[in-house]
Amino acid sequence: MAKDKKLNSMRILEKAEIPYEVLEYDDSVRDAEAVAELIGALPEMVYKTLVVHPVGVNKPFLVMLACNRQLDLKRMAAVVGEKKVQMAAHADAEKWTGLKVGGISALMLMDKNWQVYLDSPASELQNIFISAGQKGIQLRIPVLPLITLLRAKLVDVSRESDE
Repeated sequence: MAKDKKLNSMRILEKAEIPYEVLEYDDSVRDAEAVAELIGALPEMVYKTLVVHPVGVNKPFLVMLACNRQLDLKRMAAVVGEKKVQMAAHADAEKWTGLKVGGISALMLMDKNWQVYLDSPASELQNIFISAGQKGIQLRIPVLPLITLLRAKLVDVSRESDE
């Protein structure tokens, strides 16, 4: 990516005066833990953005959690006051967000008023890495200003990955 080419996510951070660092990697890599390795970050610092929705309802929301954690659907359902929630199919996630899986970013969806949930372990970190909104580009961002900017709700909705 040319140094002068900026994504909207970067413009949003600059406008909010939130410092960030751009890290690029091979955009064919889709696994978040592989991304962590490629950018030299600990898996607990690289956050993936999941598109989730109540079962039978196309009212999606975003959940951000560390790539070495797994979403607990029962806990998530309780948080949003639904009986059951499920992960969106890749095709639905792309249709609803307008972004490619592997490049879905809450920053790129701010003007669309998505509800954003951030898994609570993030609050123990100074910085996390999130997608810039394009596959192959991660942003290192301080957690507290990011929570404020996204109006994210801090929630405890993950468990250790089964893998």
